Amino acid sequence: MNTTGIHIARETALRTWLKTLRRPVPLTFSFVQPFLWMLIFGFLFQRFTLGPGYEGFAYLDFLLPGICVMTVLFGASQAGVLFVRDMQTGFLQRMAYASGHPGWMLTGKLGADVLRLLAQALFVALAGFLVGARMDPDLETLGLAVVGVACFAIAYAGLSSWIALKSKNQESMAVFIHVVNMPLLFTSTALVPHRQMPEWLAAIARWNPLTLVADGLRGALLFHRGPDPLTVLLPLAALGLVFFLATRRALARTADL
Repeated sequence: MNTTGIHIARETALRTWLKTLRRPVPLTFSFVQPFLWMLIFGFLFQRFTLGPGYEGFAYLDFLLPGICVMTVLFGASQAGVLFVRDMQTGFLQRMAYASGHPGWMLTGKLGADVLRLLAQALFVALAGFLVGARMDPDLETLGLAVVGVACFAIAYAGLSSWIALKSKNQESMAVFIHVVNMPLLFTSTALVPHRQMPEWLAAIARWNPLTLVADGLRGALLFHRGPDPLTVLLPLAALGLVFFLATRRALARTADL
């Protein structure tokens, strides 16, 4: 077992959590924003007809899993912000060079981000339950859905980190967060069933990875139906691996390793 690598990953994760806790305003906003979305959309569209497959469910029941994955989407998109700040001070380059293990550094960073995002999604789910959303999960199907959410979080946080390492500035991160997040959200089934979409939008939604995550979590919370390992979990895991390897390579080049 590579004890040095594990130590690097653990210390990187701890530092990531501490840096997050020291930024109370963004952290608080990351909890408040999805709650406001849930209240506004959930009750504004309470008369919205969900269509076949959702008979007997209110729109808030359908929306809650989508807001949970939206929380992960928005949070993961900001994963690269810390890298930009560390590069601007030279800290990231020194740490990557001194450790000689950029892969373990990235593992610690993304691991800390993913655990935080899953905790935030859990908080949102509990808040949704308290305001009236119905959930009927079981451990097996919910566990599969959480794996899918985690794989997406790794992929999207990895993409955010890769953009940060390549661009090296806050402006590019801001463009990424604002230009990519909303189209990805609104072309998925996080907020609307694909049967209620125009045909052209439904076709796009089927290829949107956020749709796989939202439908997987929704099936687990409402129908005891977990995401299919082959058609849902495997593509999400592959996406996560691709962005992890790309980001690891960019991090190694930052330190000229």
